[in-house]
Amino acid sequence: MTASTSPPQASMFFRRGWAHRLWRNIHLWLGIGLFVLLVPVALSGAILVYHEDIGEMMNTPRGAVASSADIDVAAAVANATKAAGDKFQPTAIRFPEDTRVPVAVSVRGPAARGERPAFLTVQVDRADAHVIKVTNFRESFFGFMHVFHENLTIPDYGRSIVGWTGAAMLVLSLSGLYLWWPRHNQWARAFAWRRKPSTSSNLHHMAGFWICFPLAFLSLTGIYLAWPQQGRALLSSVAETTPQQRGRTPVTPERSAADIYAIVKARPNVEVAAISYPTRQSNGWRIQVREGGEVVSLIVNDKTGAVSTVQPLTGDHIGFWIRWLHEGSHAGEVWRLVVFVTGLMPAILGVTGIILWLRQRRQRKLIHAGPAARTFPAPLVGETTPAE
Repeated sequence: MTASTSPPQASMFFRRGWAHRLWRNIHLWLGIGLFVLLVPVALSGAILVYHEDIGEMMNTPRGAVASSADIDVAAAVANATKAAGDKFQPTAIRFPEDTRVPVAVSVRGPAARGERPAFLTVQVDRADAHVIKVTNFRESFFGFMHVFHENLTIPDYGRSIVGWTGAAMLVLSLSGLYLWWPRHNQWARAFAWRRKPSTSSNLHHMAGFWICFPLAFLSLTGIYLAWPQQGRALLSSVAETTPQQRGRTPVTPERSAADIYAIVKARPNVEVAAISYPTRQSNGWRIQVREGGEVVSLIVNDKTGAVSTVQPLTGDHIGFWIRWLHEGSHAGEVWRLVVFVTGLMPAILGVTGIILWLRQRRQRKLIHAGPAARTFPAPLVGETTPAE
């Protein structure tokens, strides 16, 4: 009876061991081979989680107090345009919720042939609309982090590299979960810190498990954002989305930003969050307002001043949430902290993984060399076997 059941059991054990070795090697060589790419992309994402808070803190003058009076929008735009230069046109105005923080006026300059137009951000004081400073966001630290995280500062094919990096991160997180999964339902041992004899092994094991699900989710959403056209096409196949507008060529509006601000402020219980100027591709001024604890988008007709509420389609909502969850915004401070920690973890997992790999290589060499070449005891029971 025992002899008849032994071959199937041995075959099952062989198949299970072969699959484990295969995924262990995929996990190992993906992690080591792409370490210098995976870690910077993840760390830059972690840095960007709090970039708006840090930016507002850095742009707010020391000792600034909350402004109780409404800002003079006309003076703010005029002063910002003058500070940037005569050839610059305003494109957007952002009003932070904290009234101590200056208003940010975005302006666009002329583009040299074959180059992108220049974009500047002018910080304007809320109290008297004087210009605090003029910055080029793309040349700032956070501007560089944004560009690096999106395309590695490689305009032509950097996004594709970042997309494939996200795919590799997804494989690493799922294969790590497979390798962590306890055999013979030994769940108590699986969640124990001392599952392995070394600190680096335990840290890799425990941190890898607790971070694998958010890491897989952020990798998946990162893949969507890295290929926006393909992602939007896939999304539109299952949910209705608004046709995407290409290009944002500025036009000279008939109304001023101050007029639009006054029209929107006339609505009850509304706080203006941002004003975007009309473009050749849009139908008017696009306004974001804080209303009832939510951010609502409005369209103001440049000719008639008529206000209409934008009703995002189902696909648009899904697309917004994919970006928001990837960035760690609009989902509460707990999720934002999770996204931040998840961005830090690949560096820890990469370093501990390399330490494990080097230790296993050394142990394997000692095993092949024989007992006489060993200067320290053989691997402890429970240590991971060397990678094939």
